Amino acid sequence: MNRKSLASVFGFLFLILGCRSASLPAQSDCRELRVMTFNIRYGTAADGENHWAKRKDLTFAVISTHQPDVVGLQEALRFQIEEILQAVPGYGMLGVGRDDGKTQGEHSAVLYRSDRFKVLADGNFWFSDTPDVPGSKHWGNQITRICTWARFETKDRAHRFYFYNLHLDHQSQPSREKSAELLLQKIQGREHQDPVVVTGDFNSGETNPAVVTLKGQFRDTYRVIHPEEKDVATFGGFKTPPPGGDKIDYVFALPSLRVREAAIVRDQQDGRYPSDHLPVTATICLDH
Repeated sequence: MNRKSLASVFGFLFLILGCRSASLPAQSDCRELRVMTFNIRYGTAADGENHWAKRKDLTFAVISTHQPDVVGLQEALRFQIEEILQAVPGYGMLGVGRDDGKTQGEHSAVLYRSDRFKVLADGNFWFSDTPDVPGSKHWGNQITRICTWARFETKDRAHRFYFYNLHLDHQSQPSREKSAELLLQKIQGREHQDPVVVTGDFNSGETNPAVVTLKGQFRDTYRVIHPEEKDVATFGGFKTPPPGGDKIDYVFALPSLRVREAAIVRDQQDGRYPSDHLPVTATICLDH
């Protein structure tokens, strides 16, 4: 069976299994933007039965099934991105490897529907005292951390927005807090005052100061729709996430943007998951 057919089969299975979501009533004045954040787990990890080669078709199927307009990937190596683009056509890619600012190391890549959006500007910065220096790190994190951003315009030129995608450190709390502060500085200093969406693996629960800093200016789109939900863990280590675990993957949006839908995507096949993280999705109205 070829890759396209396999993705279709998995897509059908995922539709049967479903994901937990909720939505507001349809509104005719909502120009929808479907967003996904997805830590796909780096493809050279020694994950045994969960190695990339054995689960990549599940990953392709998640994107193919949910059809996001813009996807923020984390832990994506260049060869993984290329395989996704080949398996799920119609997306353009922005981003660089965090190690050298070119192709080496993990990317916080942004995939976008090239038939719907034009890229007006894009770039990358490192979470460090020298954010424009590739590979730089200064805040106690042993691993280099990066953010990729873009300013998009719909093909009909009716709407423009900024999109930031990042992966914060998994060990250093000072790094997470300083990274959140730098992110806000970059957003506040953007050239145009268009709406902003932020995606990422924050490696931080909802009460962590780094996330609280973001929530001072942004809304967690998932909590807009599911304010009281308790089962929100997004890291499961290729297993069912533990009840009561933290939500560490987010789609944030400025308060001016209306949120139509939000979900933690629990797609799996026979107990096998596409990644050690669960993707998170949101549908946002660009009309604001």
